[in-house]
Amino acid sequence: MLLFSDMLPIVLGAIILDALAGDPRWLWSRLPHPVVIMGAAISLLDRRLNKPAFSSEQRRLYGSIALLLLLAISSLIGLLVHWFASQIPFGWLLEVLAGFTLIAQRSLYDHVKAVKDGLMDEGLEGGRKAVSMIVGRDPAQLNESGIARAAIESCAENFSDGVVAPIFWFLILGLPGLIAYKAVNTADSMIGHKNQRYSDFGWASARFDDLVNLPASRLAGLLIAISAPVAKGSPLFAVKTIFKDAAKHRSPNAGWPESAMAGALDIALAGPRIYPGYSVDDAFLNAFGRQTIGVSAISDSLKILQASCTLLAILVVIVALSP
Repeated sequence: MLLFSDMLPIVLGAIILDALAGDPRWLWSRLPHPVVIMGAAISLLDRRLNKPAFSSEQRRLYGSIALLLLLAISSLIGLLVHWFASQIPFGWLLEVLAGFTLIAQRSLYDHVKAVKDGLMDEGLEGGRKAVSMIVGRDPAQLNESGIARAAIESCAENFSDGVVAPIFWFLILGLPGLIAYKAVNTADSMIGHKNQRYSDFGWASARFDDLVNLPASRLAGLLIAISAPVAKGSPLFAVKTIFKDAAKHRSPNAGWPESAMAGALDIALAGPRIYPGYSVDDAFLNAFGRQTIGVSAISDSLKILQASCTLLAILVVIVALSP
């Protein structure tokens, strides 16, 4: 298995290609995206193994089996692609292409920017329409500050699990680690919900996703904090906000990048939120920060995202070349 310095050109190539190309529509309108294929596999396991007649214990058991199958199949696919790439000239380029499809820095930037553009061009309705593409809360209940908070929270959280974590596991375990991580993360987003259907069946996927995202979420928070000056923020205050407020978040991981972003921009994030059919009354992160925010705050979060992605690429080089 390629590790560290041997992975450097592959991981950096994937990072650069994703930054330049993102998710090209011309390609994914003709071919199924790898995450779509993963989603179809998870849906199949859900239909076959998550029966209403099963007991709570059976659902946990079959959910754990589903997770193990996902890990085995995704890792095997990664190993096969890596093996094939090692047998052909310039095969490492194949791994670069495979890797860039599973890193989301450009698409994350574009989705958050679309919220900013929607607010600027079409007002509340434009902002609500754009933000509904990246968050699950009820867009009809969001004012401009609510739209901006939702976009910035998504920017911070998805920097962790859509950018830092895939790159982390790609560097550590190669293509098998990257594909396995994306399969777990996709499973968490589909079946890791705390509702009647998935609280037991998705329990293993949700807990394992928490585990594999733990190192990346801490790193993402620190990268965001270090990047605070590009938005005229204080790295020290951002770090203090992490240690003061990260544990207040309902997620053991999302609290790190979100509280870092809240401190970097000196704004209040999270707090009470309304979703279709229910609401949550969470504490604010950086509660004394600005609560009335808008387009300029989204723009600042995008600056921090760009700087954080750049720092991450530099860190990959440093780690890969270290003895």
